[in-house]
Amino acid sequence: MTIHYAREAFARFEARPMSPAIGAELIGANLSQPDDQLIDDVRAALLKYRVVFFRDQHITREQHIAFARAFGELEIHPATPMEQPDREVLRIAHGPKSRGTENAWHSDVTWRDTPSLGSILRAIELPEVGGDTLFANMKLAYDKLDDETRERITGRVAVHDIARVFAGRLNTNATQLHEKFPPMEHPIVRTHPETGERILYVNTAFTSHIKDMEPEESSALLGRLYLTAWNPEIQCRFRWAPGSLAFWDNRACQHFAASDYFPEVRIMERVTIAGDRPYFDPAE
Repeated sequence: MTIHYAREAFARFEARPMSPAIGAELIGANLSQPDDQLIDDVRAALLKYRVVFFRDQHITREQHIAFARAFGELEIHPATPMEQPDREVLRIAHGPKSRGTENAWHSDVTWRDTPSLGSILRAIELPEVGGDTLFANMKLAYDKLDDETRERITGRVAVHDIARVFAGRLNTNATQLHEKFPPMEHPIVRTHPETGERILYVNTAFTSHIKDMEPEESSALLGRLYLTAWNPEIQCRFRWAPGSLAFWDNRACQHFAASDYFPEVRIMERVTIAGDRPYFDPAE
């Protein structure tokens, strides 16, 4: 297990770790005018720290989209209104009439055949206090499992279902959702496509059950695996401020948006980079 404590100098910024396990603030980065060197440095920092943070970046929505597009093709989320311009942007707004519901450990869109590479979240309007986002290193979650559990789950497959969360939010039912987004099977332990690391890849939001396992056994095992993200020793916590952005590797970490600010207003905008199909390589 490699842990990074000291600041690290890149060509376009300095990385300041947020915790021994995960996360770094990239000090000195300028996202309004990103060049190839900055993109290369951010990509390297993302792979190393799994989530990176930027401060004082007062960029436009167009600049937000352009920065994200430098890392790959962008996704459009089914919760984005059809009439919204710039449909690459998912607006997440909560206030007196809408309590935040992202307060569970999860990876984004694991119900897709090809879940996202990562997301870049930008603060638009914030409560005076509260609304932090927490991140958990799911490589360390896997590493900390006992040998028997690792042997039990490695090579097995779990099912991920959009309806668990979005049937209610989109005012539809599972049957209708599954016509467009059928449940997907992904390895419980995935191989990171760029680092080769083994990552625990189930989450309480979208994982419904383990394939070819009795329901009670599946439920009990998944319950244990979900709890691994709750270990503070594999986490960092980010306090938002005007001009803040977070960019996380959705393949390697989970996140939790604290909904402790109700009824205050919190508005965020997320642009998500498409990924590829999860796989497990026993040789890694």
